[in-house]
Amino acid sequence: MIGTGQTTRKNQSTYTLGYYISLFGAALILLWIGIFKFTPTEAAAIKPLVENHFLTFFVYKVMSVQAVSNLIGAIEIIIALLLIFSAKFALLKRYAGIGMVVTFLVTLSYLFTTPGMWKVVDGVPVTDFFILKDLMLLGFGFMILQNKK
Repeated sequence: MIGTGQTTRKNQSTYTLGYYISLFGAALILLWIGIFKFTPTEAAAIKPLVENHFLTFFVYKVMSVQAVSNLIGAIEIIIALLLIFSAKFALLKRYAGIGMVVTFLVTLSYLFTTPGMWKVVDGVPVTDFFILKDLMLLGFGFMILQNKK
């Protein structure tokens, strides 16, 4: 029979493993997508999202399509680096969490502000599922804000 202390240590170790897999997984996703924002293909792909959003519609009046995408990519890369370095420097965790929450609240809101985002296929409402990953990342951002470790 496993004692309470052993169970607690095992649970803590499983939690810690899951936390770091989530942290570095989120960092990898943000880093990878952030780097891709520097390409003309991604800059063009995000234009309909950005130009139809009530918080970002104006940016193309002051910056080029590529410059806007580069800025978004730089923000994603910075958040990724904050996540990575928060593993060593706990002070950075709060900033990474705030960055994730803001970023993913905005990107999820594109589901409701971009025309044509929802379609009905074979009687089932569907969307561009790539944005739905942001729901999980938003949740992890809130977890990071709460995590006191």
